Amino acid sequence: MRFASPLLTMILLGTGMPAATPVPQLQLDASATTAPINPYLYGQFIEHLGRCIYGGIWAEMLEDRKFYYPVTADYAPYKDLKDTPYPVVGASPWQIVGDAAGVTMEQTDVFVGGHTPALRAGTGLRQRDLGVAAGKSYTGYLWAKSTGVKDAVLEVSLVTGPAASDRNVIQIQVASGDYTKHAFTFTAAQSSDKASLEIAVREAGVRLGTVSLMPADNVKGMRRDTLALLKQLNSPIYRWPGGNFVSGYEWRDGIGDRDRRPPRGNPAWTGVEHNDFGTDEFLAFCREIGTEPMIAANTGLGDAYSAAQWVEYCNSSDSTIAGGWRAKNGHVQPYAVKHWCVGNEMFGPWQLGFMQLQHYTLKHNRVATAMRAVDSSLVLSGVGAIDRFNKENDPEQTKRGVDWSQGMLLDCADNMDLISEHFYEGRLPWDKSVRPELIPHVALLKHSIKHIADRHRALQASLPNLKGRIVPIAMDEWNYWHREYVYGELGCIYDLADGLGVAAGLHEFFRQSDLIQMAHYAQTVNVIGAIKTSKTAAEMETTGLVLALYRAHFGQIPLRLTQDFGALDVAAALSADGRTLTVAIVNPTTAAVTLPLALAHRKITGPATRWAIGGRDEFAHNTPGQPRSVDTVRTAGLDASQPLAAPALSCVLYSFPVE
Repeated sequence: MRFASPLLTMILLGTGMPAATPVPQLQLDASATTAPINPYLYGQFIEHLGRCIYGGIWAEMLEDRKFYYPVTADYAPYKDLKDTPYPVVGASPWQIVGDAAGVTMEQTDVFVGGHTPALRAGTGLRQRDLGVAAGKSYTGYLWAKSTGVKDAVLEVSLVTGPAASDRNVIQIQVASGDYTKHAFTFTAAQSSDKASLEIAVREAGVRLGTVSLMPADNVKGMRRDTLALLKQLNSPIYRWPGGNFVSGYEWRDGIGDRDRRPPRGNPAWTGVEHNDFGTDEFLAFCREIGTEPMIAANTGLGDAYSAAQWVEYCNSSDSTIAGGWRAKNGHVQPYAVKHWCVGNEMFGPWQLGFMQLQHYTLKHNRVATAMRAVDSSLVLSGVGAIDRFNKENDPEQTKRGVDWSQGMLLDCADNMDLISEHFYEGRLPWDKSVRPELIPHVALLKHSIKHIADRHRALQASLPNLKGRIVPIAMDEWNYWHREYVYGELGCIYDLADGLGVAAGLHEFFRQSDLIQMAHYAQTVNVIGAIKTSKTAAEMETTGLVLALYRAHFGQIPLRLTQDFGALDVAAALSADGRTLTVAIVNPTTAAVTLPLALAHRKITGPATRWAIGGRDEFAHNTPGQPRSVDTVRTAGLDASQPLAAPALSCVLYSFPVE
């Protein structure tokens, strides 16, 4: 674990704090085990939204590198969050340098998309607001062709400041005929969040195709710093590409030559969908960080044939149509993607292709049947929404008196292996009310999880068509969602109180381990994410520290606890081999506590190890590129006979060797 500051260590260990408050003895029976914790409860979810993928996972530094927006003399690229470091692009981020009349958007001989910029000699384009680090190398390229009979001459510059020494210039000669690719490499003269890339035409004229700029240390197009933190999370499964995004996503746009994939407007959110991060990139991402993929199919504007062909692209041999496309794209062996979501939130009028429940159940069955006709081994999750009644939009559903999950279980249970549920808590973007008091805030997630589980237990037991079968829940979106956006669209900060709430939420998942078999924290990077990135750094949020800690060290076989510890939330589990006992305590109070431990049916055989997450106060949070205010501190060799200590505002996890 990362080294914590002496002050933070002192806070976590309780040094200098008032005497800890004793609480009732924790009585654990090691024989009172419950259903094993499915590792998929530590799943993650990434969507094409805000800076989750582009600006977070993907290393591309340029906005609108394929010129989706027309380049005009009116340089006003930002439409939202304008006064923040990460504004939302709503027009071309390319600024014309020189005579604006010398730059036109041509709709013939287009490189990609709907138009291509043509530049006369003496003009150029500049993209501003790039982040670079002094001494770091950056690699890029551009596609271009001369529009005259003789070669064109371009100058490509990385500019980090006003001095001549801050301008790194490379000259490129561009021939006429077909578009050709030209690579370049720069080393930043100084660190800056206001660097720019300039492309100037010195001789003749050019048509400019796709442009790219990435840190030279990128890993298959992904940010190295973000990947390092993702590997610490060690999530066993990732859901992609949405979310609301998927209901308007054409997956075929995201395969083949990346530079020739068409740019689109994001169908659900804002900005440009570059189609740089498609199916092959997602699966390369999964392999790089050692996780399983879960792909969500488009049941909004999509159709059964397209969903089935996506399965074919991923899982069938190269003798099939889509499998042949995959092989042509350099991946002869099938990917064998096992887990698929059949749609996303089709119960909501915000969803592209939203429809009445009675119609959607028909579509689900049609899509699921077509997907399984390609690969019968698929594990499918259907769209659920307990307690969701669309009274205004779905009178038939109201007439039947069933909520969305009930209708799906009645009509589609044979065509799903899990049923999806989503929830978010906290101060939502459209709710400007003040956050609840600390203890209620920390309890928000666990209460929602318990409510959904309780409702499903009652509902599924009442449905005769299930014949006693339990359809497990995939809680494939869950998190806090609140506050102002600091890291771009939906990029809110998570403080210590939020981290404690995620820990309490995990405890509730463990208590429901027989029913909830999968969960995906939403979303992993920047967008309500466990990791936040600046232009040049990445950092673990408080919620990410908690997820990484439990994934690495909490046991797999939960123990049943019936005691009430008030504001504290306590969970315990044995390791899979039964040789390690773990006990976790969430203390959302401002007083340190001690918890005596009494263990039955096992004997502790050695000293304990403790991991503690805490900070100065409930609002403490981490910032990329700065020392951590919240961190994980490991302490080994503790006397196992002593009471368990939980500092104020902390999450602590104890590990004991047992017989």
